[in-house]
Amino acid sequence: MFWDKVAGVYDLFVNVVNRKCHKDLCAYVEGLFNSCDQVLECGCGTGMLTKHIAGNCKTITATDFSEKMLIRARKNCTKFTNVTCEWADITDLKYDDNSFDKAVAANVIHLLEDPKATLKGLERVCRNGGELIIPTYVNREKKGKDNIFSKMFAKAGAGFKRQFSFDSYKEFIRDCGYSDADFKLIGGKMPCAVAVIRVKKSVE
Repeated sequence: MFWDKVAGVYDLFVNVVNRKCHKDLCAYVEGLFNSCDQVLECGCGTGMLTKHIAGNCKTITATDFSEKMLIRARKNCTKFTNVTCEWADITDLKYDDNSFDKAVAANVIHLLEDPKATLKGLERVCRNGGELIIPTYVNREKKGKDNIFSKMFAKAGAGFKRQFSFDSYKEFIRDCGYSDADFKLIGGKMPCAVAVIRVKKSVE
């Protein structure tokens, strides 16, 4: 698996290559949580966001599809007692309905065959009134063409299924039925757009 192969060097991309984007992303995202939140994180990677969320929430279940990424995440989060790292498939979540206050899936939506179904799965495991926080890499070009980094990832075996610009990402989220989502663009060599979606479930 591609992500198992790059687990050992992924922090280099996070902390050096795309440092400004990831630093600003962490600063923005950590402010979206409070001490009462029970959080699910999907695609936690080596724990870049996990570390920042953990200090601001009650508990965080940090998951990834790559076992080697999880090994790195556990190592990077050892000082936090409220972090549980475990394997999960974001496209087939086994958690019960309404298990979490907030769900985070960072830089993974663009890699999926059916991202709309994945968003609905994240919504299912969140409680009414909670939030989905979905940062995703976007291209600088308005047309959403491949940038140099997405081309590099594709050649290495992690091709993007979708190429979003900031505008097309907003359109995609709204087309998924989330018309009142909030958005934030984080600049950098490989920019990131954050969608904050409020979970609204009908009460029977």
